[in-house]
Amino acid sequence: MREGIILRCVDCKDENYVAKNDKKKEKIEVSKYCAKCNKHTTHKQKK
Repeated sequence: MREGIILRCVDCKDENYVAKNDKKKEKIEVSKYCAKCNKHTTHKQKK
């Protein structure tokens, strides 16, 4: 089953994106644009 997760910027800790992930899969870590930092940064799944 897929569940909605929130992606959080590693630098400023701003929650920018909502994604879907399987419950059994590992944590997501992607490079996305952060409007607050004004650049592409790493976003990790919120705990």
